[in-house]
Amino acid sequence: MDFAQYKDTFTDKSHKIGYSLPNIQRCLDYAEVLFSHEVPIIYNPTHLSLLVGYKKEYLKKAAVYPRYFYRDFEIAKKNGTKRLISEPLPSLKEIQIWILKNILNKVPISPFAKAYKTNVSLIENLKFHKNQPKVFTLDLENFFQSITIKLVEKEFHQLGYSKMVSRLLSKLCTRDKTLPQGAPTSPYLSNLIFKDADAQIATYCKLHKIRYTRYADDMSFSGDFDENKLLHKIIEIVEKLNLRINKNKTKLMTSNTRQTVTGIVVNEKPQVVFHKRNDLRQAMYYIKKFGFEEHREYKEINQKNYLEHLLGKINFVLQINPKDIEFLEYKSILKDLKKKQDLKAMEDELLPI
Repeated sequence: MDFAQYKDTFTDKSHKIGYSLPNIQRCLDYAEVLFSHEVPIIYNPTHLSLLVGYKKEYLKKAAVYPRYFYRDFEIAKKNGTKRLISEPLPSLKEIQIWILKNILNKVPISPFAKAYKTNVSLIENLKFHKNQPKVFTLDLENFFQSITIKLVEKEFHQLGYSKMVSRLLSKLCTRDKTLPQGAPTSPYLSNLIFKDADAQIATYCKLHKIRYTRYADDMSFSGDFDENKLLHKIIEIVEKLNLRINKNKTKLMTSNTRQTVTGIVVNEKPQVVFHKRNDLRQAMYYIKKFGFEEHREYKEINQKNYLEHLLGKINFVLQINPKDIEFLEYKSILKDLKKKQDLKAMEDELLPI
């Protein structure tokens, strides 16, 4: 349906229920802006509740009392500290997924942002930095938690949504007035909110012949440049969004050292760092020599999904280097083991009690 058809249908129905001409025109002016951005037309909270399939009262409760609509847990980070994950309860998650698919995904993000994009793999973030004189990486500190509800509301308002609808949408996507780590809307919102900063950084980098990409909170720069001048410029840009650079994670790597971007070596060709590949080699050596269960028992590995865990790590290596013969062999071995495990589990279920 194009806007002309929408206009005719809306006008006809509005006349029948007694809307005045000024009110009809006001609604159409509002709808036309949203239509131009190819996002759903949402007039008020009641309208939103009909679109997402939940009562207006539920939306209001989730917006006003968000702490009751999340499950908190911690996961270990690489440096040994803990990361707090706030996972929305199933109903709120369903609403957030609707917002993501029907609104947020319709808005383009910066081409320099490489994370949280459909059909874009990690390799997209690496290929620009291969075989460069310098690789300079920066980390945005507390990225999601530093993005405020005001910035989120602004994104919805810029699409043409009313203040009332923008406020409700932003509250449904935030917790404690920031982006929760664990909500399906948070990653894409972070990309949208950082879009202008990406553009400013890219303009500076193009002027100075610097390659730039950003993978979530990891910013990567490569080429031949003055890293101190670059750092000063980046700090100046990100501080406008109330963001800070984590100085402990700032890293300069020259061509005679191992250069990594998001944990992947990029000196000559993208490759998972040696110690991670070596750990996998060692595990596969013992599995091939002694057997999978014997290896688990000897190493005292109690992880129930250890086989899937190993397979996931090997798939990651192959995502970076799809033609790696060694790891293709490991994948084949583990897939055979997985088939045998699944078959045994099926047979156990069919055994008489």
